[in-house]
Amino acid sequence: MRKIKKVTLVLLSLFLYVLVPIEQVSANTAYKTFTEDGYGQYVETQTAYTVKETIVQFDDELFTQASDMKIGKDGLLYIADTGNKRILVGDASGNFIRSIGDEVLQKPTGIFLSHDEKLYVADEIAAKVFVFSLEGELLQEFGRPESILFGETATFVPEKVAVDKRDNVYVISRGNSNGIIQINANNGEFIGYFAPNQTIVTPLTVFRKAIFTEEQLSKMIDTVPATAKNINIDDKGLVYAVSQGERVEGIRKLNVAGRNILDTVVYDDFPVSVEIGSLDNIFVAGENGFIYEYTSEGNLLFVFGGQDDGRQRVGLFNKISAIAIDEQDQIYALDPEKNQVQIFQPTEFASLVHQSLELYQNGDYDASKGPWQEVIRLNGLFDFAHLGLGEAYFKEENYQLALDSFRQAKYKEGYSDAFWEVRNKWMRENVIYIIYILIIWFILAQVWKRLNREYGWKERFLKTFHDKDDWKWLKDILFIKKLIRHPIDSFYSIQYENKGSYSSGFFWVIVFLILFVAEKYYSGFIFRYVRDGEYTLGTDIASFFAVFLLVIVSHYLICTINDGEGKFKHIFIGFIYAFAPYFIFKPFIILASNFLTFNEIYLLNLANFIIYGWVAILLFVMIKEINDYTIRETFKIIFLTLFMILIAVLLIFIVYVLILQMIDFVISIVNEGVYRIENR
Repeated sequence: MRKIKKVTLVLLSLFLYVLVPIEQVSANTAYKTFTEDGYGQYVETQTAYTVKETIVQFDDELFTQASDMKIGKDGLLYIADTGNKRILVGDASGNFIRSIGDEVLQKPTGIFLSHDEKLYVADEIAAKVFVFSLEGELLQEFGRPESILFGETATFVPEKVAVDKRDNVYVISRGNSNGIIQINANNGEFIGYFAPNQTIVTPLTVFRKAIFTEEQLSKMIDTVPATAKNINIDDKGLVYAVSQGERVEGIRKLNVAGRNILDTVVYDDFPVSVEIGSLDNIFVAGENGFIYEYTSEGNLLFVFGGQDDGRQRVGLFNKISAIAIDEQDQIYALDPEKNQVQIFQPTEFASLVHQSLELYQNGDYDASKGPWQEVIRLNGLFDFAHLGLGEAYFKEENYQLALDSFRQAKYKEGYSDAFWEVRNKWMRENVIYIIYILIIWFILAQVWKRLNREYGWKERFLKTFHDKDDWKWLKDILFIKKLIRHPIDSFYSIQYENKGSYSSGFFWVIVFLILFVAEKYYSGFIFRYVRDGEYTLGTDIASFFAVFLLVIVSHYLICTINDGEGKFKHIFIGFIYAFAPYFIFKPFIILASNFLTFNEIYLLNLANFIIYGWVAILLFVMIKEINDYTIRETFKIIFLTLFMILIAVLLIFIVYVLILQMIDFVISIVNEGVYRIENR
């Protein structure tokens, strides 16, 4: 019986080994692969690239501290062997071909293969850009430009280099913040600086410069733009640059004018290398070992890799200094600390995504739908596939399906365009019914007016309503209509004629909360600022009441110590009633946002501006009238209220931090006591 079980187990193992696809087996990698969802967040997806091979040397030639790498049209690898002061040339199988630059180069850190089969090398220590033939003959060299336009104090320490088809040489010089240096490859003349990184001056920096002395300012880090870390050029002449630093565009795709035409949401904090694939897709490597693949428009397709923890696992890195892409879209990643090149090949899933993208970019939208749908079948959370499918539907004028796909992709611009078309179609099909409804509504309105004039229903109801003392609470609630028309008289009535009550005020507070939540979660998809399916009602309610109480109490205390005549009840009721325009008109705006597109966004912005401006004016009038202040005193009270709110928030934050520290202290004491008891 046991022998039968063993034989069955062996046969089952062989059966699974034969049936399980090779792609699935190879997908068990030491790293995870992520993509970008419609909100710009990382989402795990299927493995996109697996390691095919690792190169640690070309025959007997080792490379040390290698800092750059390129692949020639013949498939050969050119590696800047910085530690050995040379350029190594080999093939993907690890065979040594030749060495270039021996006894010429001192510290080669950047290389580039030009369109005319020349090798450009940036050398930091030599402070030159050397030009070699692919066989290793030194053809030309460029030193520091002598033009006065270059700048007397500008540095020329070439780190990276690139060349376009017009023979313009682009040089990244370490420490030179003026931009990328342009040199004419034919005569070595300085052309100018290209596309410098922008300096972003924060309000804090402006404040410091206004109050600090020269000595204090000299100790601060200068607000100079960061120097680019790497550069590349595609066949169309577009320049790609990556940079590191705070408030700096990490990845830029620059046109001839030096303007960035790329919009990326997710990128590495420390990019070091950029390459362009066969589909104009952009590959970027981060110094910490992650590799990113973007579409030509900056949408993240995949990010994978990572930092090795010392176990020397395949697919992970100590550090990346450069990447290169061959004609099969295989990624070559250079690790200068492991002194090796890892070659990644696309998986079946990545190839399917590339196939879909290629069909779409070539304008074959109908053919691209099938591959996009297959990608979605394999991974329903791959939002870019929904986006591509939506674009394909939109191009063939299937707007309803495009609308659904764009919604899945969280792509608001596309959703707006598709909804515009769907709405226009609905309007054309139903315009006659809309006219009928308007005619019927007009007729009913005229009938109501005539009957009301004859029988006086409205007047009798209003007289009965005003005569009923039991309906005071409802009258207090509806008093808000008078405040819209006569705000000064209304605030006077609140203070001196007992209009309004705590219960009616609290009713409008609840309405305020409901409208706040409705606007947050039930506005139109393209105008909503929260994610689909994301609800934090508990936090919303707590935050709402905390802010409301903080503002009311702070204002009351400030008015009390500044001879204000309003009691807490008057301030509470007057404050909430001042939001009357918000209560009356906001529901219509929330409803309208579900039927408008980005083309009518100005209508929503204008309506919101009017509402909030109106509320601000009513609040100002409320403070002035209820407390009997002058206009100047009212501005003073508003400023003091805002200042007190700020102090209160800071105090609450300090108390919160102290409580956390006290809790940590108590926990540490308890843990120490438990540890000592256990070790007795």
